[in-house]
Amino acid sequence: MRPSDAGERRADLLAGAAGTRRADLLAGAAAVALFALAAVVGAVLGLAGHPVRAPAAPLFGHVLPHVGPGTPLALVVAGLTVLCGPTLADRLSWPRLLGAGYAAALAWTFSLALVDGWHRGLAGRLTTRHEYLTEVYRVTVRGFADRILDGQPDAWTTHVAGHPPGALLVFAGLDRIGLGGGGWAATVCVLVGASVAVTVPSTVRVLAGDAAARAAVPFVVLFPGAVWVGASADGLFTGVTAAGVAVLAVAAVRGRHGLAAGAGVVLGAGCFLSYGLVLMAPVALAVLVVARRWVLLPAAVAGALAVAGAFAVAGFWWLDGYHLVVERYHQGIADDRPYAYWVWANLACVVAAAGPVAAVFLRRLVGGGPRWLLLPASAVVALVLADVSGLSKAEVERIWLPFTVWLMSAAAVLPAGDRRRWLAVQAATALAVNHLVLTAW
Repeated sequence: MRPSDAGERRADLLAGAAGTRRADLLAGAAAVALFALAAVVGAVLGLAGHPVRAPAAPLFGHVLPHVGPGTPLALVVAGLTVLCGPTLADRLSWPRLLGAGYAAALAWTFSLALVDGWHRGLAGRLTTRHEYLTEVYRVTVRGFADRILDGQPDAWTTHVAGHPPGALLVFAGLDRIGLGGGGWAATVCVLVGASVAVTVPSTVRVLAGDAAARAAVPFVVLFPGAVWVGASADGLFTGVTAAGVAVLAVAAVRGRHGLAAGAGVVLGAGCFLSYGLVLMAPVALAVLVVARRWVLLPAAVAGALAVAGAFAVAGFWWLDGYHLVVERYHQGIADDRPYAYWVWANLACVVAAAGPVAAVFLRRLVGGGPRWLLLPASAVVALVLADVSGLSKAEVERIWLPFTVWLMSAAAVLPAGDRRRWLAVQAATALAVNHLVLTAW
């Protein structure tokens, strides 16, 4: 090849890289613009007498710029992860990387929660009149469905009524073993929720290899959804279902039917924490497709059905609860939320929880790639199904965490040289949300 030809080829490659980087920036900017548009339209509708029933639309909370005791720690964790995260992800041994990732995710989540203070940000979150801890002394499985509908003297509070009995049983169980109160409940939600820094990269490693998994670790650590992991029950749900997917991935690669059944038990338990977690099915199926182990599907389904059978024997039939919850949903404020706004504004909430980099991942996923990218693509499928159902209008920045976190599994599609700047964008997103909005639930 002549020197002039080599120079032209290098110039073409540089131009292509620059064009790709510009496309990424445009995708990220479009995501931010979507969020801004949802905020403006929500405010205008409210002023026009057509409220969308979310005080800080599209987020559920109140616009209240503030700082708190967690602010300095959050800035330090963000800065260190942006500067050192990619390097450590490349150099540490895998066990040490997972340990460091979990510790960093814990620090990130707790520090974000403490921006609102200990009580307002953690200990008091699960003790309000709508939350689980108000009902831990009335816990029951048999007859649980009879108290779902509103308008009766013994109706469950909002969050207990809106979920299967598994969620209440978790908090009642904590209370019974001496870990009662909002502080312990919030701490458990964070401890379990932050475990995605281990389970998501581990799943990627099993399915896609070491390099892709290491790329994902810093992005899962600085997952903006940590704002709602600390502290809401949905953080707990996220950790549980991610563990189920990780076990299924190991089972699929190793061809272990017993492990697949165990994964089914964990994912089945997730369906009894929240009705919407049946939409983890696309993610679970993606694991089997990537690993080419459809033969394990019956074992996984059997594990999930075993959980359903156990609850049925105890007196709760999932389908009965689901139909009653849909009715309860239309009894409350959600029925006043306009579908025409939320069907697209929900996606703006995903921008806040997944960060603008999710739009970059999506742009690159559309261009195709290796089979393992079905994993983040399946999360997109779950999000779309949840969105069009009309049963998720507002608050999805929290409710969809179990799906949203899997978008971070696509981190390897970013060139290594671009990852720090996108990590900085992710951190800035979480910090901005947490300091400008007093989040609810």
